[in-house]
Amino acid sequence: MESPSQAPDQQTPQEQTFDVIVIGGGAVGENAAGRAVQGGLSVVLVEAELIGGECSYWACMPSKALLRSTQALRAARSVDGAAQAVTGELDVAAVLARRDSFTSGWKDAGQVRWLEDAGIALVRGHGRITGPKQVTVTAADGSATTLTARHAVTIATGSAAAIPEVEGLHDSHPWTSREGTSVQIVPRSLAIIGGGAVAAELATAYAAFGAEVTLLARSGLLGGMEPFAGELVAEALQAQGVTLRLNTSPQRVSRTAEGVRIETEHGEPLLVEEVLTATGRTPRTDDLGLESIGLEPGTWIDTDDTLRVPGFDWLYAVGDVTHRALLTHQGKYQARAAGDVITARAQGRRVDDAPWGAHVATADHAAVPQVTFTDPEVASVGLNAAAAREAGHRIRVVDYALGDVAGSALHADGYSGQARMVVDEDRRVILGVTFVGPDVAELLHAATIAVSAEVPLDRLWHAVPAYPTINEIWLRLLETYGRPSTV
Repeated sequence: MESPSQAPDQQTPQEQTFDVIVIGGGAVGENAAGRAVQGGLSVVLVEAELIGGECSYWACMPSKALLRSTQALRAARSVDGAAQAVTGELDVAAVLARRDSFTSGWKDAGQVRWLEDAGIALVRGHGRITGPKQVTVTAADGSATTLTARHAVTIATGSAAAIPEVEGLHDSHPWTSREGTSVQIVPRSLAIIGGGAVAAELATAYAAFGAEVTLLARSGLLGGMEPFAGELVAEALQAQGVTLRLNTSPQRVSRTAEGVRIETEHGEPLLVEEVLTATGRTPRTDDLGLESIGLEPGTWIDTDDTLRVPGFDWLYAVGDVTHRALLTHQGKYQARAAGDVITARAQGRRVDDAPWGAHVATADHAAVPQVTFTDPEVASVGLNAAAAREAGHRIRVVDYALGDVAGSALHADGYSGQARMVVDEDRRVILGVTFVGPDVAELLHAATIAVSAEVPLDRLWHAVPAYPTINEIWLRLLETYGRPSTV
């Protein structure tokens, strides 16, 4: 076995060899590269766009920056005494400027410096697999560099927004989440097609900015979560001035001099200044050279729990492209496991690939935390009740009103929300938790620990929540479930 090296061999710029090649320089690719370098391997990162990727410039960071000012304003107006001090309205220009600060003006110099400091090489351009352990990178000027990996190639190219096949929609140049999070001028009116987290978050943001927002969804909101989550968010969006057209799909879309005209199967046509699609994601694998190694371009990439692609001893995939859990934090979790297992295999060390081992991404199946930053927020981890039943578990569902907790009443006047705990009755552990309410994102990690560690309910009684905090919801859920008798 070849020994890992800290630096590439002496070689021409057009041909370079490293221990590991990572295709995709987003947050997930950076984490995979970073772990491998920390393990003593030489790594090159390939990226055609900005280092830092979707999350840094068009998703997680800018979207939450757009929402945060509205959340802070709502929080102040929800507490008597503070509410009287709020005399102005949301400064949209200042919100957009603050958002720009988090994207560094869509420049990646800071991220590039991090790569340099970490000892990770960078090749800018479009990378395509051209053979086993080989990647050819084409730069913007047309020049090509051939990279060869001694040990592994890791695909971290992520996903792109899907645009549904609706008559006229593509020709109408719809916004996707990229335009929605990088806007410089807020449109007077906006139609959002979709009912998931991105659609709900952007509807929340643009309604706060003063836009007339209409949301069109084929079914309810936030499908896949507990039903009450979508119901409570729908009520809140309507209270914020958003028009909801649920159980509605666009049939035809056209852009005219007056704006974008959207026709549905029923109801009056809708005329808006812009239309945004938020109907899911597609894998960025269509021009990756997968056909050169017998895989199908344009498809999601299957992996085992060590993130290695079945049938290959050198090919790995992490992040959205695997379709395991399309969330940045889960992709980074996968990347840490992949970087560590690549290092272990390269150095001939033992691989810990048992469930919950050091080199696997077991949480992708059982303990995925996610937050939808609407107002109210939705925070969940693990299985909802329907998914738990479908998986064959014998469960008990425990509900409690979040507003009935003393800490909630102090947190905001008229606090309203809902909590649910899904319990595996055979093992007496928690399979899933969902919170809906103002600022519940900060409750989620305790739930994630309980679910991922499979903490027995009897032990959770000894995890005492501080009083008076909203975290007292844990005691209320346990009390509602009931403590076993010792008699």
